[in-house]
Amino acid sequence: MLIARTEHLMTDLSITITPETEADALAIDRLHERTFGPGRFARTAFRIREAITHRRDLSFTARIGTLLVGSVRLSTIRIGETPALLLGPLTVEPPFRGRGIGHALIERALQEAREKGHELVVLVGDEPYYGRFGFKRVPKGAVTMPGPVDPQRLLIAELAPGAATVRGAIAPDWDTPEGRSA
Repeated sequence: MLIARTEHLMTDLSITITPETEADALAIDRLHERTFGPGRFARTAFRIREAITHRRDLSFTARIGTLLVGSVRLSTIRIGETPALLLGPLTVEPPFRGRGIGHALIERALQEAREKGHELVVLVGDEPYYGRFGFKRVPKGAVTMPGPVDPQRLLIAELAPGAATVRGAIAPDWDTPEGRSA
């Protein structure tokens, strides 16, 4: 009986989602290193994020107590001339996956982006996972990345009705404070 009770307590984790702070940077970098490895530097989405500072006001961490177990970031981009956000990376420590942490991080980031008046979010990821948040495959040829990306993994979500009719190339938004400081 005691074992069953202990197992129940081990799965009942209290997760806190908070805005990312400057003090989180090193822990998040180490989390990305552990979960994505050195291959992350070659990915097209990483190359875009590397060119611009992410929005801390739209980026969040997940903690269990003081332990950082997850992170999501949003960066300002343009699709053609249209302002948008790039979601990612989303990462959760492997032992804590499957417990709703990634879900909670995405929900919080999208809610905050919507409240701040953003209309579009794009990402490179798996439609079966991200579809539950409103992400859909970009129509073939409508949006392009500045490097190789599997077109079936290029996804877009409307935060405002009708916003996903956008067309053009994805690039960092150099006209924002985040773009100018990169």
